[in-house]
Amino acid sequence: MPDWARAGTFRGTLGTLPVALSLDPKGESRYFYEGRSLDVFLKARRSGNALVLEESVRRDLGGEAVVTGCFSLMPAPGGLKGTWQAPGAARPQEVTLTPLDAARLPLRLPLSPGLSALRRDDPLAFLKLNRPWVTLPGGRAVREPLSGVTYPRVPGASSALNAALQDRQLRHAADALDCRALLPESAQKDPENGYTLSAGLTLSNARLLSLREDVNYYCGGTHPDNWTEGVILDRATGRVVPLTTLFPKLGAARQKTLYLSGVKSKLNAECLDVLREDADEFTAHLSTTGVNLTPSGLPHVVTACAETVTLPYATVRGDANLGSPLVKTLYPK
Repeated sequence: MPDWARAGTFRGTLGTLPVALSLDPKGESRYFYEGRSLDVFLKARRSGNALVLEESVRRDLGGEAVVTGCFSLMPAPGGLKGTWQAPGAARPQEVTLTPLDAARLPLRLPLSPGLSALRRDDPLAFLKLNRPWVTLPGGRAVREPLSGVTYPRVPGASSALNAALQDRQLRHAADALDCRALLPESAQKDPENGYTLSAGLTLSNARLLSLREDVNYYCGGTHPDNWTEGVILDRATGRVVPLTTLFPKLGAARQKTLYLSGVKSKLNAECLDVLREDADEFTAHLSTTGVNLTPSGLPHVVTACAETVTLPYATVRGDANLGSPLVKTLYPK
């Protein structure tokens, strides 16, 4: 790399088009056109004292990446200047970039810990997602417009709980955009590809809120995949409540014992053998009827065996911290 090259985030123009670029001489550089908001990945090298950033994309699944353009940049007063040229183009496009201080950008969303972290750690993603989101009719869900990710909201919720819900949606929206950018161009147009989130409220009482998140994704790898995550939040603070805070005796070994007892009538012998061998971790969400356990971390080929089992609250009463104000909402007199 040229001696002058330093990691940083830049914003400017490529020809007449607004772009943002993240330069990482020791890792992965990338940029995006602000009108499209999908990252293009860059391979960095030097040519004399110039920094060369070569972009390449895959056109189709299974195809090799092809070079689609090349930056040649030099330091200039106030930032970087140079050119970008597509293979075979008659002339290059002028590029002008200035350092981006994301901390100076106005917030278009309510301030939250996740939004602050994104602004600090991933300014490119912050640029894409820091814009007004769409509240759906009834106010019970919000859609992030670029990724299309939709997430529940609770009318009348505390600002802390709203921030926690926004931050979960923010993480999914960033992952969805990253996934789409990894797909070949032809696969980006297929709605069955990419990252799809289904998130729903499963419990809402005076002190606790619980959700279940199901993600299906295909980002251009060998096969599609999926995962499930249960979420338990303190309505007052928005903080995640670990299952063992509510049920201290419901540790990993007991979860597995109760899970296997509950699932044996639902699955065939082959799946039961897989679960006995591999189901050592579970994700939990709460519902009105009990604690719901879903195996997590199973190999892809056996994820179909990851049946959810509900442990009735009566069954796990002996595992609960009955002195907790949070738990008391699960065991009303």
